[in-house]
Amino acid sequence: MSTTTLRRLGVVTAGAAAAIAVTAASASAHHCFVPMYTLDGPTSSNWFVLSAETGALFIDGYEAPCDGARDAGYDALRADGLPVGIKIFEKITIGDPKDTGRIPNPNGADGKGLEYFGAGSTLPDEMVATWVAGASAYDC
Repeated sequence: MSTTTLRRLGVVTAGAAAAIAVTAASASAHHCFVPMYTLDGPTSSNWFVLSAETGALFIDGYEAPCDGARDAGYDALRADGLPVGIKIFEKITIGDPKDTGRIPNPNGADGKGLEYFGAGSTLPDEMVATWVAGASAYDC
């Protein structure tokens, strides 16, 4: 793994852990994220994408036993209207570029648009739990 990949993995792991713990402040400087409803969108080196599948592996150590289970997890997310992933901006903290710790958006945990780990957003929790439930219910 390259240094950049390891750094990205560290940022995402810290961000995902903060979201799951629903702490008052993120463990990383990247305290906000954008929900993604497709993993087929354009990519950029500025954003790190954490899919529900990857989140389940990081957080729960769960890996789908077959492709059908993987797809069933994503089907469960879409059926519940939940995102299939989140993306975290890597260069600066959106809405707080000077890293003052403020949460400028009062709707930072409403499941729409820009979300903040520190505002108590449960969206990553719900996304991972729903994906795992859907994937584990599938009989390979």
